[in-house]
Amino acid sequence: MPSIKQFQVTFDCAEPERVARFWCEVLGYVVSPPPAGFATWDDFDRSRPPEDRGSWFACSDPTGVGPRLFFQRVPEGKVVKNRVHLCVRVGTGLVGEERLAALEAECARLIPLGAVRVRLLYDGNDSCIVMQDIEGNEFCLD
Repeated sequence: MPSIKQFQVTFDCAEPERVARFWCEVLGYVVSPPPAGFATWDDFDRSRPPEDRGSWFACSDPTGVGPRLFFQRVPEGKVVKNRVHLCVRVGTGLVGEERLAALEAECARLIPLGAVRVRLLYDGNDSCIVMQDIEGNEFCLD
């Protein structure tokens, strides 16, 4: 049986383009090209029925290494903790105060983008910062 080589992470959200652009800033991703046959995302949206406009958006890692992120509009809001979340790896290989400083610097960069700091988990050596994106989805700075 062949192994899976690629995967996509899908977010349920209220405003797909807004959330996608937030994650582009967090991860250094780029907006995916519009669907085939359309010069822009606006052209694509105008071709759809009004109720389907803005119903999804996608972004991708410009290096092709990371997974594609897909954002789809759903009618219900988030009500409970995520069962799956992203860990943004900014402190890899660092420990103690050096690691904590790297995480705090990234946290400070993301808050003006609309992220919310939830809590710091720190045991004197290892640390992570739990955050929420602009629609309340949890993620970690790790």
